[in-house]
Amino acid sequence: MIKDSPNPPSDPQPTDQLFTVRLSLDSETLLANAAQDIASVQALTAHLAFEVGGVQRDVVLGIHRMLEGIQLMVDRVLDLNEVPELKSSGAS
Repeated sequence: MIKDSPNPPSDPQPTDQLFTVRLSLDSETLLANAAQDIASVQALTAHLAFEVGGVQRDVVLGIHRMLEGIQLMVDRVLDLNEVPELKSSGAS
């Protein structure tokens, strides 16, 4: 007898997750994407800071400042990941 529908996957995706990260992605790719996302949120907060005033502006600028620190840390990890590649390729 021929079935109308294919067999379901043996390892179905969890139904309670909206987003997932592919397991095959390497650390550098994940960090590069995180850095780009952080830069986007920084741009949003920088713009928003000029749209609000008073305490709200202070909060937005505080968030922006925290994002700058996080961006520096992610960029540093990306820089550290590049060092072994340079050494293995013979560049100095």
